[in-house]
Amino acid sequence: MQVLYTAEAIAIGEGRNGEVRSSDGVIDERLATPKELGGPGGEATNPEQLFAAGYAACFNSALKLVARHAKVDLKHSEVTAKVGIGPNGAGGFQLAVELVVSTPGLDQAVADKLVEQAHQVCPYSNATRGNIDVAISATV
Repeated sequence: MQVLYTAEAIAIGEGRNGEVRSSDGVIDERLATPKELGGPGGEATNPEQLFAAGYAACFNSALKLVARHAKVDLKHSEVTAKVGIGPNGAGGFQLAVELVVSTPGLDQAVADKLVEQAHQVCPYSNATRGNIDVAISATV
């Protein structure tokens, strides 16, 4: 693969209760384990929120790309990503993702087709395929 861009980030401190920073300084966030996982929660973010934000943005971009290629006028779209974490039964943890895609004004069949095509194009979808459960739904 020819790498076109590389993002770099560092985690500092106590992992889920530490900090993350990108090499360019754009991301500089405190982390806190969610209360649901036994942590303090509060005003800090967590790895699941960061993953959800990245997946939602990437999937929406893939959706726009496939819509352009299909010559579909996609005026507005929203992707909500829900990232769940839980035990995997082997002493570790695993993720599950739900993507809810809103494409107001499109025919449902067209929306469903674009969403499926975006799922084939999106790098996050390609990285997670076969590794974690990803449920996708489209609404118009």
